[in-house]
Amino acid sequence: MEKKSERRGLGRGLSALMADINLTNGAAPSASARRPDLLLPIEEIVPNPNQPRRTFEPAALKELADSIRQKGIIQPLIVRQIADSGKYEIVAGERRWRAAQIAQLHAVPAVLREFSDSEVLEIAIIENIQRAELNSIEEALAYRQLMDRFGHTQEKLAEALSRSRSHIANILRLLNLPDDVQSMVATGKLSAGHARALVTAPNAGELALKVVGKGLSVRETEDLVRKAGLEGLAPRRKRAPEDKDADTRALENDLAAGLGMGVRIDHDHSGGGKMTLAYRSLDQLDLLCSALSAAAMDASLKRL
Repeated sequence: MEKKSERRGLGRGLSALMADINLTNGAAPSASARRPDLLLPIEEIVPNPNQPRRTFEPAALKELADSIRQKGIIQPLIVRQIADSGKYEIVAGERRWRAAQIAQLHAVPAVLREFSDSEVLEIAIIENIQRAELNSIEEALAYRQLMDRFGHTQEKLAEALSRSRSHIANILRLLNLPDDVQSMVATGKLSAGHARALVTAPNAGELALKVVGKGLSVRETEDLVRKAGLEGLAPRRKRAPEDKDADTRALENDLAAGLGMGVRIDHDHSGGGKMTLAYRSLDQLDLLCSALSAAAMDASLKRL
């Protein structure tokens, strides 16, 4: 049977989905906190395989486990039943479930709900984002899941998650980085600001090691990437940065940030010149060609 809800867009919005779920971590239960429907054995609960949060800090889990030993689990987990399995999948509260195991609890309080796959993923994302527990790569992967699996647009995500459209776009650009650089971001060795500066670099992995090793600032990283891009575009004939005016360099940086690839602009004495783009993969070239084709078609239609 076809699942119509899988392609519905955000529709009700995440705030509506979470209306009866208190996501706070207060030390005492509030009057509005929902009472648990069930007390489930630990072994009957399984984590959500699409949980956007991949990193659970051992020290933070131990601290939560100590609190659970003293006060119990004040905020119940949100779960949904897995058909014909006798198991329950976590919708919200995986940290509490993991910490409960460390605290050697045999059962945990839970609220049972019926959610579609799309709603489960949306709730997992909003819970983690509201608690600021996702690193930038986890956040980007979560957004990509919503877009690829459920057809959500960046605009819809920005609206439902109370994020700006530019924030969504900038976070997603981090997925263009090599795996080793993404790992540095996920483990906290490299900040999201440094990573965004490296997106346009042809040798991002090598430059990332320099940034971490030398403790460079974001501005210094941007300068390093710009110099590396100039060297990569013109290995035989390097042109000193001072030969190019500030407006041209600013235009190169703006275009590079927008396209996600290296850009070089060279003027000649006739008033013309050339612009060179450096792509890192055939997929990136395909995206550029598609964008140029769409722009050309749009311009042709406007002339009709």
